[in-house]
Amino acid sequence: MSYDKVKQATNICVGAKETVKALEELQLCEVVVAKDADAHVTEPIVAMCGRHGVNVAYVDSMKQLGKASNIKVGASTVGIYK
Repeated sequence: MSYDKVKQATNICVGAKETVKALEELQLCEVVVAKDADAHVTEPIVAMCGRHGVNVAYVDSMKQLGKASNIKVGASTVGIYK
């Protein structure tokens, strides 16, 4: 499950802005996207992943993704660094 991947990753970026920044710098190997996040936030990130050849994994809950990332709020996306 992708929540476990996020928990086990040693270096991550949390949130749409940080994920976009890391994608632009070609630093990510995978992006985890919450299905319940706003599509206008996540769709451009998924498109960027496609252009840069970065794997995308989906999880059901922003709240659980935030929890897996050790933050107290929900997270729409989490990037896992190479």
